[in-house]
Amino acid sequence: MKILIIDRDRLVSQMITSRLTGHDDIVVEEEMVKNDALEKLEKEHYDIVMVDPTPLKDAQALVMNIRRVARHYPYIIIMGEDLSLADVNKVGANNFLNKPLDNTQVKTKIEQAKTIQEFTSRLADKSNDFPSAGGVIAKSAFNELFLSAIDRGWRYSESAHILSVKIGNYEEILKMDGDYHANYSVSKLAQHLVRLRRQSDVIGQTHDNEYSLLLQRTDKANEAVEAAKRFAASLEDINDFITVDGNAIRIHITLMELPTGDYGFDKILTKRNENNI
Repeated sequence: MKILIIDRDRLVSQMITSRLTGHDDIVVEEEMVKNDALEKLEKEHYDIVMVDPTPLKDAQALVMNIRRVARHYPYIIIMGEDLSLADVNKVGANNFLNKPLDNTQVKTKIEQAKTIQEFTSRLADKSNDFPSAGGVIAKSAFNELFLSAIDRGWRYSESAHILSVKIGNYEEILKMDGDYHANYSVSKLAQHLVRLRRQSDVIGQTHDNEYSLLLQRTDKANEAVEAAKRFAASLEDINDFITVDGNAIRIHITLMELPTGDYGFDKILTKRNENNI
């Protein structure tokens, strides 16, 4: 993961670099001059851009310039004083860090960036698509809607969430019970999710063992979390997953906020079918 820090304050940049350097998967570069940073972004790929727009009064123009020259979707963290998510939505960034910087918050925001970047990369991977079937759209189609939701969030401050539900021990079931039982569990999960979703929710297969729902325009603060809880409660009551010798199936449910990548809900259900063979 490659990070570009754009800040006139060299001490701040060095502090962030010192906290992030040493991780094998992280490369950090610093740039004090904003125009020089834009040139770098035009030539090189950066996964995360951390920027203090000071002394510019229009942070949105700077963020839009970053998005324009980068030609992809870098995760942008705005740094400054007394910032909030409302400020982030207003300027089209992903997240914020208040100064003086808190080391714990720096780590948290980087982890959130990794979460959404990994999901984005998986969706964009064209080497393995999943076809549309039974009310579930293809991964490639889901990716287009996902990118559209991200774009609308930046442009119109519309909130959206990704509710992902997967068989967490899929590889274990595959190894112990075989291909039929592993894939049967995944297909049963899809059937239940299609039945439980709202008409406005879009569902796509996003991994061999995972389905994701795009919850759009979740305007009420708790709306998406309540939806995740409803899915968890409904799946808790279902016992028609088939495994061998009573092996448990673990259903992992997560709710990711867009565009921050923050997890608002994370729960694992352990399912055993009384009729296991």
